[in-house]
Amino acid sequence: MEFEPVAPVRAYQRVVEQIEEAVFSGRIKPGDRLPSERELMVQFDVGRSTVREALRVLQAAEMIRSRPGDPRGPEVLAASPAALHRSMHRLARADHLGLSELLQFRMVLDGSAHLLAAQLRTEDHLAELDAALEAMRAGVAKGFAEFSHADVAFHEAIARATGNPLLVISSEVVRGVVLELIEDKLEHADDRTALMRNWLTHHEEVLGAIRDSDGERASRLAKQALYDNYAEYVPEEQRRLLRPLLA
Repeated sequence: MEFEPVAPVRAYQRVVEQIEEAVFSGRIKPGDRLPSERELMVQFDVGRSTVREALRVLQAAEMIRSRPGDPRGPEVLAASPAALHRSMHRLARADHLGLSELLQFRMVLDGSAHLLAAQLRTEDHLAELDAALEAMRAGVAKGFAEFSHADVAFHEAIARATGNPLLVISSEVVRGVVLELIEDKLEHADDRTALMRNWLTHHEEVLGAIRDSDGERASRLAKQALYDNYAEYVPEEQRRLLRPLLA
């Protein structure tokens, strides 16, 4: 048997891991204060530079807030949807992720969101979707920017109907990055009015499925539309990553 080399772990990473574990387990709660730098040095048996590097990492991750000269120690912050949004956006824009992986992820997310929305939607959610769809109809005449704004509102309403904030954030991030990657091609489409009308028809069908509580049809429509609209921007050999989701 052969083992692979292991990467050395720096002391500050161990400090970060222990503090994170204490927060995730609930032993340290939002609003609590960590010990002072000096006390952390004693407890972890490390130098000041190690403690400060660990605190910088935790602050960058928005897990703590540290003010210079504050004798009370760093404050532990509550989990923030905005922080998750920023983290996911950085991950989605990473060089090692291509359009095929992002589109695959979006098909999974949107398919699941549409399925849940059809089962969990309320009359208020339907009213939101109706309003967004009406704005899309008006947007066909007003222009692509207006139409796109209403399209985003439609998808955000579907995500909210799931009742899951993680789906709301994840869908928003991935949808935005996918559109960024192909924005130039959409801007120079031969007939954007025809494109908008096709998307409008699709959204009308989706709303009908959600109104009928037909989650399977709503999910299928979502995934097929994503494939039909964006797969052409993915190299042919990579489309195999997407096709199993259409089954």
